[in-house]
Amino acid sequence: MAFDARLAMLKQYFGYDRFLGGQEQAVDTLLAGRDLLAVMPTGAGKSICFQLPALCLPGTTLVVSPLISLMADQVMALRQAGVSAAYLNRSLTERQYALALQYARMGRYKLIYVAPERLQTPGFLSFARQADISLLAVDEAHCVSQWGHDFRPSYLEIPAFLSQLSHRPPVGAFTATATPAVREDIIRQLDLRQPERIVTGFDRPGLRFVVQRPADKMQALRQIIAARRDESGIVYCATRKTVEEVCLQLQQAGIDATRYHAGLSQEERQQNQQDFLYDRCRVCVATNAFGMGIDKSNVRYVVHYNMPLNLEGYYQEAGRAGRDGAAAECILLYAKSDVRLAQFMLDNRSFPDALDEEAREALRQRDAGRLEQMIFYSTTHSCLRQFLLRYFGQPSGSFCGNCSSCLALQAARAPQPAPPVPPAARAGTRGADGDLYQRLRALRVRIARREGLPPFLVFSDRTLQEMARLRPRSETAMLAVTGVGKRKLEQYGTEFLDEIRRYSRK
Repeated sequence: MAFDARLAMLKQYFGYDRFLGGQEQAVDTLLAGRDLLAVMPTGAGKSICFQLPALCLPGTTLVVSPLISLMADQVMALRQAGVSAAYLNRSLTERQYALALQYARMGRYKLIYVAPERLQTPGFLSFARQADISLLAVDEAHCVSQWGHDFRPSYLEIPAFLSQLSHRPPVGAFTATATPAVREDIIRQLDLRQPERIVTGFDRPGLRFVVQRPADKMQALRQIIAARRDESGIVYCATRKTVEEVCLQLQQAGIDATRYHAGLSQEERQQNQQDFLYDRCRVCVATNAFGMGIDKSNVRYVVHYNMPLNLEGYYQEAGRAGRDGAAAECILLYAKSDVRLAQFMLDNRSFPDALDEEAREALRQRDAGRLEQMIFYSTTHSCLRQFLLRYFGQPSGSFCGNCSSCLALQAARAPQPAPPVPPAARAGTRGADGDLYQRLRALRVRIARREGLPPFLVFSDRTLQEMARLRPRSETAMLAVTGVGKRKLEQYGTEFLDEIRRYSRK
């Protein structure tokens, strides 16, 4: 397909005028029928790298995804963009699953999201053997590696599934965080064939990294949230008990918070997740069971109430802030007691039954080394961004100017600087009209409630900020705004144009 045609589809369905770094190369690779390993940070547009080829190719694309929430969010977003998509997982009733599989056999869907455990089931395998599968995308591909931070044994079944198809489609493996050793393991475990390797870098310039060492964590957390009261944020805790305690204290302080951990019923987890996605609750207090599949683009801050076990997990969890590319913050509240808790959790972790004692000991040594690096990050006075990037093998300067260490250094050099404005507070003010931005946000909420959608699926914060800056007055001008495609222009363009015109007449 011609380059201009792909760009036209990129604008029509996703609202973007150009590819981001690595996207064009990834799309070209998969359209050429070659395997791919892509390591791209959260917010870099990994999903477009397989969704756009899916629209270009004649058959159906399968997307292997680890979490139900990820599938639901991405399928909802695709349908909003006018793309036929579905997911097949345990959240469907038996009748719903059978109907979705029937539609899949009829070729109704361009993309089908499926859990790895579902691949080898008789009904799905029967469909897959007969279907025209043009591409297999493996999302969160680090889950296939026991050397990664979130190993899922079911991912090891993917090569066996591919071997049973009538023809092997190109395979694209995507992840946000993978050390060089994990990258090699992904290629080996998925049996990728001479894959193109794309590593775009791990830097997220829009994120501010902060480490605080407060005497009272709860007081510090309340202050963080109070300064961002109109923004969505995630608070990660190490244990279910801490989640319960922190959520209760926030609620008692009048903060609109909800909770998420594996000890809750499926019904409550789903309800609390929906409340967060739809902005009915601004703060979600959670264990790391929450977020891996949450495609909520308008999270403006992530707080780690406890130190994570490793930098891989920390960077992925922190990276759930600012997925839309607008400024956001990643704050770690560190205390020495976090080290004892982390060591206890590692000492009591379980291993897959298939691992022998030698392999288990190797993993214990790996975990101990990773915890040590996490402690170094939490206690360093050097540039935090540099520390993270070098850990993932990316060269970096020693001063980023946008982390707590660099800002402290700046303050020391200039005794009375103006206090830095948190990125979350700057949202909508970088060249944009703040009052107009808030009016557009309010309109977005009204539309989302009317349509029964999470507000960020109407337009992202970044798109609203650009609208407030450019103040488009016509449909042509509105199409020039990043994130506004033809479909969304048809759905919502008139209302947003009217709001901008009303504001401009004041």
